[in-house]
Amino acid sequence: MEIPEFTCLCPKTGQPDFATLVLDYVPDRLCVELKSLKLYVWSYRDQGAFHEAVTHRILDDLVKATQPRFMRLRAKFFVRGGIFTTVVAEHRKPGWKPPVPVFLEALDSQPSVRG
Repeated sequence: MEIPEFTCLCPKTGQPDFATLVLDYVPDRLCVELKSLKLYVWSYRDQGAFHEAVTHRILDDLVKATQPRFMRLRAKFFVRGGIFTTVVAEHRKPGWKPPVPVFLEALDSQPSVRG
């Protein structure tokens, strides 16, 4: 999921911070409901928060609500003071291992078969 309109406030200056949140997850029994996620994300608009703290808090809240096998939240904050900030937070359910990925060769690398 990509959430391009995340905003919170700088806790020092009160100025708005803007970010794109990217949420990747492997659910277990529960899924993230999009409208609930939207309303939850909007709740940060008037809150002062440091980039790292807010990213980890959002991940912790989503993990608590959904108990996924795996969840990663990447928060890509727009420039402030000439610096872009990207914060990545990750959760893995104890004992969970991702399946082995399958890589398929490109069609043009397949041997040609002529009859």
